[in-house]
Amino acid sequence: MTHPIRKILYATDLSPNSSHALSYAVKLARDNQAQIIALHVIEEISPGNAALVDTYLKEGEREKFFEQSKAFVVQQLQGRFRDLCEKEFPDDLDCLERLLAIEVCSGYPAEVILQKAKALGSDIIVMGTHGKGFISQTFLGSMAKRVLARTRKPVFIVPLPKETQNP
Repeated sequence: MTHPIRKILYATDLSPNSSHALSYAVKLARDNQAQIIALHVIEEISPGNAALVDTYLKEGEREKFFEQSKAFVVQQLQGRFRDLCEKEFPDDLDCLERLLAIEVCSGYPAEVILQKAKALGSDIIVMGTHGKGFISQTFLGSMAKRVLARTRKPVFIVPLPKETQNP
């Protein structure tokens, strides 16, 4: 028996493929009357690199930069979602309302995706993967593989469309 899909966690790295995966997340949300939570994880730098960066920045500047990065990501995701709804789903008046929230966190992406999927009560995870050459036919992207290996939730992995891949 399948469980209803009411909340979709859309994990994005803001790459071109993540925009392609967003269209699948929106279609899935439309078909199931579900809501989408968009998640972007800004990867943490190692403690050694953080200490090095802090030697060149004034106190609090690293946090200020992180907040500016978060605001930029939220703006980008809102724009992508709006553009997608207008272009691909112009007749769906509820399209924009399917985006419940945008979360921007720092940490190790696979870990944060798994933690957020559980904490937010998502029913499914939608994410893109980068496919390049022969390796793409054999292996999933490392992030997708890490998420798949450690979750009990369904994961919808969207490969990069063939027409956008480099030969």
